[in-house]
Amino acid sequence: MTQNLVDLTGKVGLVTGIANEKSISTGVAESLIDAGAKVIITYQNEKTLAFIEPVINRLGIEDVFLMDVTKPETMTDTFGKIEAKYGKLDFAVHSMAFAKRDDLHGRVVDTSADGFALAMDISTHSFMRLTRACEPLLEKAGGGSLLTMTYLGSEKVIQHYGVMGLCKAALEAATRYMAAELGGKNIRVNAISPGPLMTRAASGIAGFDGLMAAAVERSPMHQLVTPTDIGALAAFLVSDAGRLVTGGIHFVDAGYNIMA
Repeated sequence: MTQNLVDLTGKVGLVTGIANEKSISTGVAESLIDAGAKVIITYQNEKTLAFIEPVINRLGIEDVFLMDVTKPETMTDTFGKIEAKYGKLDFAVHSMAFAKRDDLHGRVVDTSADGFALAMDISTHSFMRLTRACEPLLEKAGGGSLLTMTYLGSEKVIQHYGVMGLCKAALEAATRYMAAELGGKNIRVNAISPGPLMTRAASGIAGFDGLMAAAVERSPMHQLVTPTDIGALAAFLVSDAGRLVTGGIHFVDAGYNIMA
């Protein structure tokens, strides 16, 4: 009998960034749960909680905690609750990004200093803060896996992606550096780079329908990625099957990234 390589039975992990049923994080959480993991999720505020209740109910998620990365006390409270209940974490998924509309739609050279700082803080530095909070709980599990979500605009100019491309480039660099720093503790750090798909975050990018059409036309497989596709890779990366995979940027985009 062939053993299922992606078996997350007994593993406990945190998934951030669920906004609604169409979120990347929704597909990730569903795949992790299907593989046997116990998944904890977070929400930013009471308004966002209302939008994710259908996901919570459908997936049967029991642990739902308030965590706004711009408010350190909410992160402290959430990780205190996780430690008290589970005493460990086996994985965590960082899936959050933000930029002011004017900065996102404008030229990079016109980005405001405060807007740049805010975009970098939420989109990039929050992964470092999350990693720091997770580190002792991952150590208690004997090691584990950290994932973040990036995009091709980190390394190539994508029209209308603007300042977010800079944030994703920094996020990918952080992934490599943290993988090097934490590898000795058996903690792996990876980034997933999906092709374009319509999420609430993507709806704020001008001309996004054109990006999706181009992805279908130009990718070798002529398909759009789905949250389920992203979730399948996430499940592999946090599983024991991915135990020696770290520091990488892993594309799920039907091959679009290889095309000139």
